[in-house]
Amino acid sequence: MGAGREDRRREGQRPARRGARLLSAIPRVGIGTDVHRFGGAGTLWLAGLEWPGEPALAGHSDGDAAAHAIVDALLSASGCGDIGTHFGVDRPQYGSAHADVFLVRTLELVQAAGFTVGNVAVQVQAERPRFAPRRAEAEAVLSAALGGAPVSVSATTTDGLGFTGRGEGVAAHAVALVLPS
Repeated sequence: MGAGREDRRREGQRPARRGARLLSAIPRVGIGTDVHRFGGAGTLWLAGLEWPGEPALAGHSDGDAAAHAIVDALLSASGCGDIGTHFGVDRPQYGSAHADVFLVRTLELVQAAGFTVGNVAVQVQAERPRFAPRRAEAEAVLSAALGGAPVSVSATTTDGLGFTGRGEGVAAHAVALVLPS
């Protein structure tokens, strides 16, 4: 084993350290999905809003599929696990908790991991409720819970296909961008 081999090993380590430094400085993206069936107690909570007259979603907490998808996307992007890790059924203090509790705590976790929220987009898949009349309200509520980060809410139906098309529940998919602090 000559000095040449040792030099090559050290040289090989330098790019790895440089790569780690570069990775810690780039934005990161996470994806989150959540699904809940109708059948819970009370009224529907979705995208941070109460929807009087709509059937509630079943779940450990308020069943807010949109907010839960956002939580998963943010936790994924920041390398902090997933919603079950932090708010799972093994944590009774989060039973029946509203989405804003999850979102505020998630923001704290993201910030503690060294990131800020760049933006979030969430899409709700459901036959009801109709989002168009309350889209801006939902975006404002979700943004406020995330410290003012931009949040975009969209909604779609599945043209009668699948469990959401049959009106059995709600699905939501979110994408989050986090930036190094």
